[in-house]
Amino acid sequence: MRLFKNTNVPFVQNRKIFFILSAILVIAAIVGIFVRGFNWSTDFKGGVTVIVNMKPESANVPALNIDELRRVINEGGFTAAEIQYIGDREDDTFQIKVAGSDATAIKDKILEVISTQLGAYTEGRNLQKDVIREFNTVGAKAGLEMRNNAILAVALALLLMIIYIWIRFEFTFGLMAIVALFHDVIIIVGIFSWTGKEITMSIVAALLTIVGYSINDTIVIFDRIREDLKIYRKDPVQVIFNRSMNETLSRTIITAGTTLFTALALYFFGGPVIHDFAFAMSLGIIFGTYSSIFVASNLVLDTIKATHQEKQSIKKLTKK
Repeated sequence: MRLFKNTNVPFVQNRKIFFILSAILVIAAIVGIFVRGFNWSTDFKGGVTVIVNMKPESANVPALNIDELRRVINEGGFTAAEIQYIGDREDDTFQIKVAGSDATAIKDKILEVISTQLGAYTEGRNLQKDVIREFNTVGAKAGLEMRNNAILAVALALLLMIIYIWIRFEFTFGLMAIVALFHDVIIIVGIFSWTGKEITMSIVAALLTIVGYSINDTIVIFDRIREDLKIYRKDPVQVIFNRSMNETLSRTIITAGTTLFTALALYFFGGPVIHDFAFAMSLGIIFGTYSSIFVASNLVLDTIKATHQEKQSIKKLTKK
């Protein structure tokens, strides 16, 4: 299926406009990171995780809605608490994550808030044994270690990708593909920094997913460039690059559109638990598609021309 046929969008001719736009977005993201920093979740900065069961003894009491529990916990003083279902919803078991170092005080406060504000769900039950099913603390040191591991995971993924593309295509292609990926990641984390949204483990998972999605789009375009370099040997390199980007435009837009539709459905209808994850995924699809079409290939073109390695790169890409 082709959405567009015989397109001739001047991607290469207008590449400086795209470079300027990308530079503005990256600079704004970096400024946000340095000025506002990151809102790390308890996974990364330490805190308390409490798993509570709110299944009432009386069958006449309706199941507790997570939004009601979130309201009660927030009004109890834990405005930044992360709350989500654990297991089947019919079990009425919730996980509450709260930042802080005084674990005992946090536990006692949560029990007090639940017992006073949600008495119908704790009546006739032992708070320490029946209501609280699990209680864990994450120290600041452990949180810092998890944060470093998360950053290392993203960096390692980028490194392995540049090696793969270097082997499959050519070093310049691999390097510029990683620059484009870095462009995507830095803009997304910059948006999270400016908006104050929490960086959680699920957001790290989203970033890694975005890296894989974006590089796949980029490789599709690189593959077409390599094939067109073999077919249209006598054409100028700029013309070949632009033709390849136009030939893959329909596939890229269809793939991005269907994936974005799914991510937006999760964002609007998936509930607060996966809201930020879906938000990160939506941003990743938008900027990943943008960088694959407008940034990566144009960076390769400008780099091989600026370093006078145009002939060497073409020879390596077109050898059988």
